[in-house]
Amino acid sequence: MSKNRRRGRFATVTAVAATALAVASCGSGEPAQPTAGGGAASAAAEPVTITVHTFGGGENFGYDKAVETWNAAHPNIQIKYQNLTDRFEDVYLPQLLQRLQAGSGAADVIALDEGAMGLMKARPQFFTDLGQYGLDSRKADFPAAKWDNGVNTEGRLFALGTDIGGMTLCYRTDLFEKAGLPTEREEVGRLWPDWNAFMEVGKKFQAANPGKDDPRFLDGPNTLYNVILFQEAPKNGNVAYFDKGDKLVIETNPAVKTAFDTVKSFSQAGLTAKLSSFTPPWNAAIKKGGFATMGCPAWMLGVVSGAAGESGKGKWDVAAVPGGAGNWGGSYLAVPKQSKHPKEAAEVLNYLTGKEGHVMAFQEAAAFPSSIPAQQDPAVSELRNPFFNDAPTGQIFGASVKDLQPTFLGEKHAQVKTSVEKVLEGMDQGSVPYDQAWTRFLGAGVKAAG
Repeated sequence: MSKNRRRGRFATVTAVAATALAVASCGSGEPAQPTAGGGAASAAAEPVTITVHTFGGGENFGYDKAVETWNAAHPNIQIKYQNLTDRFEDVYLPQLLQRLQAGSGAADVIALDEGAMGLMKARPQFFTDLGQYGLDSRKADFPAAKWDNGVNTEGRLFALGTDIGGMTLCYRTDLFEKAGLPTEREEVGRLWPDWNAFMEVGKKFQAANPGKDDPRFLDGPNTLYNVILFQEAPKNGNVAYFDKGDKLVIETNPAVKTAFDTVKSFSQAGLTAKLSSFTPPWNAAIKKGGFATMGCPAWMLGVVSGAAGESGKGKWDVAAVPGGAGNWGGSYLAVPKQSKHPKEAAEVLNYLTGKEGHVMAFQEAAAFPSSIPAQQDPAVSELRNPFFNDAPTGQIFGASVKDLQPTFLGEKHAQVKTSVEKVLEGMDQGSVPYDQAWTRFLGAGVKAAG
């Protein structure tokens, strides 16, 4: 997921966390024999508890049903599942790095947002080699890019994929109707073939909502920026802040400038609610109708439904995103070397990233599977989401990820993302002048990249 990813508002990783990057942990275990496609292996000789830690807002990774199902069938290997926070970069990641450095405190199975995978791939000392437990047999289950991102710099498999963030746009049908705009998802999608058309729709919406306390067309800068960045990246070498040699290219990559300029234009036009994603005011606005649209990769649907609650059911729908497809977010599971039960942890990871785990996560939290067998299962491809007016989310997201190209994310992607998005937020909220924002944006990125 990102769910971020995915899934939170970002701040620079702390100095303590940075120190953790250079320190190794220890521990190992004996091989297990997981079954094909993510099923469980033989039960442990002694009853053990495997802790699983994730992050994310709303319904996060969607593992409640999967954990319940596993625990009912495996009395000797029980999963204790906890979602720690909705903020990945500035809360979950620094805490995780401290625990990895200390050699204790991390869960047996940990979730990682794709934005931190460059960081983690370069530090194999922290993670169990999943190949020793047979999980390298799962390669055919995943798109090549998703699989390759779970292989570390030593060529060993250390993580398997959970979701993938195909792109759509979420919108409030009640607010569209009040503004005199279409509400049916196909018709809504035809309103905005590109971002210029999307802005014109926004101006019409805002003209019908001119009051200071009226809803805005967009939530804020973060979701718009990330949707466009990951749409534009494949047109520009499939890179974002760093090239494939891990050199900072924030100033020269047209994808970054296009995303920045688009956010700036929407902000200057007064179309944003000036909200920072994954904050209490943003969550409250989702529930109360403070804005009409927001960028929605697949995992975001679980965030929206979780924040809006039952009172929001039927008020939100999903339409095609302007400008075509893209991929924002997606996560992984890994086993730290410090786990005292790496064999059993690998079995649990194998199950959660297998077809069954992926299907249940999509059913529960709209986390679209990166698993190819799960994508092809009718339980995914034919699924409709009752919260979003029975939107055929299986079809929508299946189509959106069909031709996705992976974007390279450098080792310090998370730090740079955190810093530059703070400038975007400041620009949108008025603390950073528009004519200074690009210079400050670049300066923040360069500083974060070290």
